[in-house]
Amino acid sequence: MKLNGVSAFAASLLLSAVPFASARPRVVQVNPSDLAITTLGGKSFKVSQVYNTNFSQKGKGPRAVAKVYQKYGLDVPQNLVQILQALLKELDLDDTPNRSFSSSRRPLTAGTGNGTFYGNGTDGQGEVSATPQLFDVQYLAPVQIGTPPQTLMLNFDTGSSDLWVFSSETPASQQKGHTVFNINASTTAEFLAGHTWSIRYGDGSGSSGNVYMDTVSIGGVQVDRQAIESATRVSRSFTNDNASSGLVGLAFDSINQVNPSPQKTFFSNALEALAMPLFSANLKKAEPGNYNFGFIDQTEFTGPLSFIEVNSTAGFWQFEVDGFTLGSSSSNSTNLTAPQVSAPHDAIADTGTTLLMLPQSITSAYYAAVPSAQESLETGGWVFYCNETLPDLTLNIGTYKAVIQGELINFAPADTHSFETATVCFGGIQSAEGFPFAIYGDIWFKSQFTVFQAGPGEPKLGFAPKEI
Repeated sequence: MKLNGVSAFAASLLLSAVPFASARPRVVQVNPSDLAITTLGGKSFKVSQVYNTNFSQKGKGPRAVAKVYQKYGLDVPQNLVQILQALLKELDLDDTPNRSFSSSRRPLTAGTGNGTFYGNGTDGQGEVSATPQLFDVQYLAPVQIGTPPQTLMLNFDTGSSDLWVFSSETPASQQKGHTVFNINASTTAEFLAGHTWSIRYGDGSGSSGNVYMDTVSIGGVQVDRQAIESATRVSRSFTNDNASSGLVGLAFDSINQVNPSPQKTFFSNALEALAMPLFSANLKKAEPGNYNFGFIDQTEFTGPLSFIEVNSTAGFWQFEVDGFTLGSSSSNSTNLTAPQVSAPHDAIADTGTTLLMLPQSITSAYYAAVPSAQESLETGGWVFYCNETLPDLTLNIGTYKAVIQGELINFAPADTHSFETATVCFGGIQSAEGFPFAIYGDIWFKSQFTVFQAGPGEPKLGFAPKEI
């Protein structure tokens, strides 16, 4: 793909410095016609999704909620603990009889990793396929590691910063059909002496291991001396998911879990090889979506892109939200007769979280507009009758109004294992009470085309409405 106008795009995104904690987010609109640039030797690639039918549908709603607590090291509520324990036994995943459901993550410190990068191919663009699990829980893509290249299916996660894999160092009892990275078969693998990694989750499980430097290629963009975190121990929840061989973290370097020296992410190392210093997420409901690296596909959204500055201090793609409006139209335009409610909060954009975790005030207000909705201890979250017509929710980010269509909020069956037989359904919006920030997960990305932009200047997020 040939693109034009690098300087115009850069100038349009270069915002003057303003404090993050301003009265409201500053939004800069960019016309799509200003985004086309020439590759100038840079690379771009598309990661297209396909479905993975191996994922179990059982308990999808409470599992998605528990996953958020686990990922961010928060104590899981007791009622959810009991639900999760029963589900783990039903799914034959309960490998820790005395789980404490607590977490201790290493303090977040700045990364010092290094890497060099090269572009592969001749046309500046490559394409790879990705595989999400049922209900769009997990999104996987083929990644080539080592020399000669070995292909592993990995999860793209903007809420973490580690590239870790099942490997030849993973105990055979934990491999269970996974494709593993054979370290000895790679002539470029280099052991990073004195470095280890460890990630623990809120259910007491965890993964850990050694660190190697090796070649990594995604969609024709190759990074030399990328940190590969090799698992010598993997929690059983990962072991039983044999579709995934690990993950590629796309948050900021500072929260990489390698000790003593955090390492750079693939995106950070590959920046200079990309035609544009960004990637976009275009996830969809019930059909394939995609990630694009190094370019923006103008056919994937409508109208201008609205950019805001990101607060990367905590290592996440964090931004400010003003409040919300209930009852917006389903055409991505705000209902001007509905009152806008002030509910300022910080949020992070996280493709590795399935749900839209919002402040309690917004969650309660939304479900108050759904006659049958109730917060259910038995199911671990907000549920409602599946035949309800759910209202849209508009989230106000400065002058940008992001409409979350009601049909996206009907997330999963709650009383059976399929929508066809379910009477009660689990909500895609759940409460972030007790969280340090709201988490805008895949429910958000299915309604909003989102750009993760690393420069020029401060990092930014770009949003635009799209068809669902």
